[in-house]
Amino acid sequence: MCGIIGIVAKNYANQLIYDGLTVLQHRGQDAAGMVTCDDGRLYLRKDNGMVRDVFHTRHMLNLKGNVGIGHVRYPTAGCSSSAEAQPFYVNSPYGITLAHNGNLTNGEELKRELFLEDLRHQYGFRFRGTVERAGPGTGARRQGAAGCQRCI
Repeated sequence: MCGIIGIVAKNYANQLIYDGLTVLQHRGQDAAGMVTCDDGRLYLRKDNGMVRDVFHTRHMLNLKGNVGIGHVRYPTAGCSSSAEAQPFYVNSPYGITLAHNGNLTNGEELKRELFLEDLRHQYGFRFRGTVERAGPGTGARRQGAAGCQRCI
Protein backbone atom coordinates (compact mmCIF):
# COMPACT_ATOMS: atom_id res chain seq x y z
CA MET A 1 0.00 0.00 0.00
CA CYS A 2 1.58 3.26 -1.18
CA GLY A 3 0.34 6.72 -2.05
CA ILE A 4 0.74 8.38 -5.44
CA ILE A 5 -0.13 11.87 -6.62
CA GLY A 6 0.21 13.49 -10.03
CA ILE A 7 -0.17 17.22 -10.65
CA VAL A 8 -0.34 19.45 -13.69
CA ALA A 9 -0.54 23.02 -12.41
CA LYS A 10 -0.55 26.54 -13.82
CA ASN A 11 2.41 27.43 -11.60
CA TYR A 12 4.93 25.39 -9.65
CA ALA A 13 3.67 21.93 -8.72
CA ASN A 14 6.16 21.13 -5.94
CA GLN A 15 4.15 22.57 -3.04
CA LEU A 16 0.92 20.98 -4.26
CA ILE A 17 2.66 17.60 -4.51
CA TYR A 18 4.20 18.08 -1.04
CA ASP A 19 0.79 18.89 0.44
CA GLY A 20 -0.74 15.89 -1.32
CA LEU A 21 2.00 13.58 -0.05
CA THR A 22 1.45 14.87 3.47
CA VAL A 23 -2.24 13.97 3.19
CA LEU A 24 -1.27 10.54 1.77
CA GLN A 25 1.39 9.91 4.45
CA HIS A 26 -0.81 7.30 6.14
CA ARG A 27 -0.40 5.17 2.97
CA GLY A 28 3.36 4.86 3.51
CA GLN A 29 5.92 6.02 6.06
CA ASP A 30 9.01 4.21 4.78
CA ALA A 31 10.08 6.63 2.02
CA ALA A 32 8.90 9.65 0.04
CA GLY A 33 9.82 11.07 -3.33
CA MET A 34 8.89 13.70 -5.86
CA VAL A 35 9.85 14.48 -9.43
CA THR A 36 8.96 17.62 -11.35
CA CYS A 37 9.40 18.59 -14.96
CA ASP A 38 10.35 22.03 -16.25
CA ASP A 39 11.04 22.72 -19.92
CA GLY A 40 11.73 19.03 -20.60
CA ARG A 41 14.14 18.61 -17.68
CA LEU A 42 13.36 16.34 -14.71
CA TYR A 43 14.13 17.26 -11.09
CA LEU A 44 14.08 14.43 -8.54
CA ARG A 45 14.25 14.19 -4.75
CA LYS A 46 13.60 10.98 -2.82
CA ASP A 47 14.83 9.33 0.35
CA ASN A 48 13.79 7.15 3.26
CA GLY A 49 11.62 8.80 5.87
CA MET A 50 8.46 10.80 6.34
CA VAL A 51 7.51 13.56 3.90
CA ARG A 52 8.47 16.31 6.36
CA ASP A 53 11.92 14.74 6.81
CA VAL A 54 12.67 14.12 3.13
CA PHE A 55 11.78 17.56 1.76
CA HIS A 56 13.37 20.70 3.17
CA THR A 57 13.31 24.21 1.72
CA ARG A 58 16.57 23.65 -0.19
CA HIS A 59 15.07 20.57 -1.86
CA MET A 60 11.78 22.29 -2.69
CA LEU A 61 13.60 25.17 -4.39
CA ASN A 62 15.26 22.67 -6.74
CA LEU A 63 11.99 20.92 -7.70
CA LYS A 64 11.08 23.25 -10.56
CA GLY A 65 8.21 22.94 -12.97
CA ASN A 66 4.45 22.82 -13.18
CA VAL A 67 4.18 19.04 -13.78
CA GLY A 68 5.15 16.32 -11.34
CA ILE A 69 4.46 13.14 -9.47
CA GLY A 70 4.95 12.17 -5.85
CA HIS A 71 5.07 8.89 -3.96
CA VAL A 72 5.04 7.67 -0.36
CA ARG A 73 6.13 4.08 0.16
CA TYR A 74 4.89 1.29 2.34
CA PRO A 75 7.14 -1.67 1.54
CA THR A 76 5.40 -4.90 0.56
CA ALA A 77 8.36 -6.26 -1.40
CA GLY A 78 12.04 -5.52 -1.64
CA CYS A 79 13.94 -3.90 1.20
CA SER A 80 13.93 -0.60 3.06
CA SER A 81 16.88 0.81 1.12
CA SER A 82 16.64 4.35 -0.22
CA ALA A 83 17.23 2.79 -3.65
CA GLU A 84 13.67 1.44 -3.36
CA ALA A 85 12.25 4.94 -2.82
CA GLN A 86 10.15 6.21 -5.71
CA PRO A 87 9.64 7.74 -8.22
CA PHE A 88 12.14 5.66 -10.17
CA TYR A 89 14.19 7.43 -12.83
CA VAL A 90 15.80 6.02 -15.97
CA ASN A 91 17.81 8.26 -18.28
CA SER A 92 17.53 6.16 -21.44
CA PRO A 93 16.44 6.84 -24.08
CA TYR A 94 14.87 10.22 -23.21
CA GLY A 95 14.39 10.13 -19.45
CA ILE A 96 11.40 8.68 -17.66
CA THR A 97 10.15 8.58 -14.10
CA LEU A 98 7.62 6.14 -12.74
CA ALA A 99 5.82 5.68 -9.45
CA HIS A 100 3.65 2.66 -8.77
CA ASN A 101 1.46 1.23 -6.05
CA GLY A 102 1.49 -2.53 -5.76
CA ASN A 103 3.66 -5.34 -6.96
CA LEU A 104 4.14 -5.98 -10.66
CA THR A 105 3.73 -9.72 -10.81
CA ASN A 106 4.73 -9.87 -14.48
CA GLY A 107 7.45 -7.20 -14.39
CA GLU A 108 10.18 -9.40 -15.82
CA GLU A 109 7.93 -10.49 -18.66
CA LEU A 110 7.05 -6.88 -19.53
CA LYS A 111 10.69 -5.82 -19.32
CA ARG A 112 11.80 -8.63 -21.63
CA GLU A 113 8.97 -7.85 -24.05
CA LEU A 114 9.80 -4.16 -24.25
CA PHE A 115 13.51 -4.74 -24.78
CA LEU A 116 13.09 -7.58 -27.28
CA GLU A 117 10.64 -5.57 -29.36
CA ASP A 118 12.76 -2.44 -28.82
CA LEU A 119 9.63 -0.44 -28.07
CA ARG A 120 11.50 1.76 -25.64
CA HIS A 121 13.14 3.50 -28.63
CA GLN A 122 10.18 3.46 -31.00
CA TYR A 123 7.64 4.73 -28.48
CA GLY A 124 9.82 6.54 -25.93
CA PHE A 125 8.29 8.78 -23.32
CA ARG A 126 8.46 12.50 -24.05
CA PHE A 127 6.65 15.45 -22.60
CA ARG A 128 4.74 17.42 -25.19
CA GLY A 129 1.77 18.46 -23.12
CA THR A 130 0.56 14.87 -22.94
CA VAL A 131 1.97 11.55 -21.83
CA GLU A 132 2.78 9.16 -24.64
CA ARG A 133 2.71 5.46 -23.85
CA ALA A 134 5.73 3.18 -23.76
CA GLY A 135 4.21 0.99 -26.43
CA PRO A 136 0.90 -0.29 -27.68
CA GLY A 137 -1.01 -1.91 -24.84
CA THR A 138 1.84 -1.93 -22.30
CA GLY A 139 -0.41 -0.50 -19.60
CA ALA A 140 -3.16 -2.99 -20.40
CA ARG A 141 -0.70 -5.89 -20.04
CA ARG A 142 0.49 -4.71 -16.60
CA GLN A 143 -0.55 -7.22 -13.93
CA GLY A 144 -0.67 -6.74 -10.18
CA ALA A 145 -0.14 -2.99 -9.93
CA ALA A 146 -2.98 -1.14 -8.26
CA GLY A 147 -1.99 2.22 -9.69
CA CYS A 148 0.71 3.86 -11.74
CA GLN A 149 1.80 7.43 -12.55
CA ARG A 150 4.55 8.48 -14.89
CA CYS A 151 6.18 11.76 -15.68
CA ILE A 152 8.35 12.38 -18.63
